[in-house]
Amino acid sequence: MNKKCVTDVDVKGKRVLVRCDFNVPMKDGKITDENRIQGALPTIKYLMDQGAKVILCSHMGKPHNIFDEKIKLNKKEKKAVEALPEGDREKATAEYIEKAKGDAKKFTLKPVADRLNELLGGKVTFAKDVVGPDAEAKVAACKPGECVLLENLRFYAGEEGRDLEFCKKLASYCDVYVNDAFGTAHRSHASTAAIVEYGLVKTAVCGFLIQKELEVMADALENPVHPFVAVLGGAKVADKLNVISNLLGKCDTLIIGGGMAYTFLKAKGYEIGKSLVDDEKIGYCSDMMKKAEETGKKLLLPVDTVVAKEFPDPIDAKIEVRTVKVSEIPADMEGLDIGEETRKLFADAIKGAKTVVWNGPMGVFENPILAAGTIAVAKAMAEAKDATTIIGGGDSAAAVQQLGFADKMTHISTGGGASLELMEGKVLPGIACLNDK
Repeated sequence: MNKKCVTDVDVKGKRVLVRCDFNVPMKDGKITDENRIQGALPTIKYLMDQGAKVILCSHMGKPHNIFDEKIKLNKKEKKAVEALPEGDREKATAEYIEKAKGDAKKFTLKPVADRLNELLGGKVTFAKDVVGPDAEAKVAACKPGECVLLENLRFYAGEEGRDLEFCKKLASYCDVYVNDAFGTAHRSHASTAAIVEYGLVKTAVCGFLIQKELEVMADALENPVHPFVAVLGGAKVADKLNVISNLLGKCDTLIIGGGMAYTFLKAKGYEIGKSLVDDEKIGYCSDMMKKAEETGKKLLLPVDTVVAKEFPDPIDAKIEVRTVKVSEIPADMEGLDIGEETRKLFADAIKGAKTVVWNGPMGVFENPILAAGTIAVAKAMAEAKDATTIIGGGDSAAAVQQLGFADKMTHISTGGGASLELMEGKVLPGIACLNDK
């Protein structure tokens, strides 16, 4: 993916609209993890140092469109209202709308603006809207080397709806568009793709964050150094249907762990007790195992598993576990992590690789009793000599950071959904729309 980067265009004195991913976790109005803010800083600092007038935009969460004239209920709320007697619907709708107005406080980007201001020497102002009078005034007043952060894009229905008028207003703020939000690059929204696709902005490039994703992750998937080992985990086969098929065409060894492994084991004829299973995908799993055999690829499944009577509740609760062979899972127990023999099997395959891509934990890693499998994979990747090791965002990224292996990896992707779609071989709208070199 040979896309232009911010270093390929002249930004001095120009207005530059940067789509960031500031969808950070919050608690009681405070940011609890600022990794995404830190990830955006190199691009922002570069543009400010080059004398650009920097306008930042992002979404946070899934709020209502509170800045539109008519607030629309979400799907769940609509369904609830429609289930009521006709005479009660108007009142229920009004109550939902009143409740929705609380989104302005819950999903505001003001705390992000405050933190950016601390990190960027007080050169950041916050606009209380996106395409309203406050944003227009603050964008107009922005001087070279300064920055404006617009309010949450998703406060407007036009963001996810790719509304042309909304796109026109966003485009009026800039001479250059920069996408540095890999986490939303798989979304075809106004600020991620439509603003360029509609021809409203001619100069559209990526920031340093997306550039790294393309240089490391996309390149490793398109031109891997062999042996190439792909590791897939997580809960459901359905979430990774196209990923499994696409990776089998590229890798030498495909490792399947986590909750999704039990559907494969059932497809092999094993009894899996109360373990997670996707019954509709058993035939698909059989097809994938057959595809691996026919193409000479290794598809490794667990040979033993850590079982318990029930899923831990709360997730970090102490529970009694034991390890059994996958052919001996008791009917009243469920598999929650890979066993010791499987950990060694998977680790040996990883340590001999030159390229390793991993998406999805091996078990319920949030519980120390059930984290051994995920730790074993992370440790094996950290010890893989001269290998390119890539973590495909989401729970895998959280696990690697939580378990202390983050600094040992070549690259940790910033986008779970976007990484998965890249692994599927899909074209991401937020990247496809950017100018080619």
